Amino acid sequence: MTRRTLDELQVVEAAAGLADSEGLDSLTLTRLAKELGVRQPALYRHVDSFDALVRSLGLIGRDVLADVLGAAAIGLSRDDAVEAVGLAWRRVARERPGIYAATDRYPCAGDPELEQAVEKVVEILGRALGGYRLDDDQRVHAARTLRSAFHGFAHLEAGDGHPLSQDLDDSFHQMIQLICAGIRSMEAGTESTDNSPTLKPQETPI
Repeated sequence: MTRRTLDELQVVEAAAGLADSEGLDSLTLTRLAKELGVRQPALYRHVDSFDALVRSLGLIGRDVLADVLGAAAIGLSRDDAVEAVGLAWRRVARERPGIYAATDRYPCAGDPELEQAVEKVVEILGRALGGYRLDDDQRVHAARTLRSAFHGFAHLEAGDGHPLSQDLDDSFHQMIQLICAGIRSMEAGTESTDNSPTLKPQETPI
């Protein structure tokens, strides 16, 4: 076997390519070493373990997701922005299935770098909600809701988790409409609170 000089970036990028093309569950260090044309022990100069490799793939997955989501919402606001980031999220899960799957395979809690990557995604979703009149807490809750809904749909879609015959694009559009209606309801509640008249002690609302 020809000796080859590697670095960590080459190893992780090759792993990402295999995960996307063949599936994350098919990725092994043996398969990766064969792809790179090296013996498996050579990989341990660049990755501590298979789990560490999956962690790196999950980081890449979140970075790619953040970049795509941020670009998708440019120039859009309110419902249009929500739909755009939702479609972008779904597209990442379809086009980069391996690294997207890796975002679920390594625990984030207690890992500052992974936690920061997750928060970056939530922040971008929050910025996409900037056209709605929400307070800061509402915007965070709404952004977390978007993340949960988009990830849940993409995860089920990738795993054939929608067995009924209804068109998935229609289902996704319906989900977007439901979410946007909920956000507008939050917005209306905020406006109602902000604009409520101050009643004198003897007055009662009708």
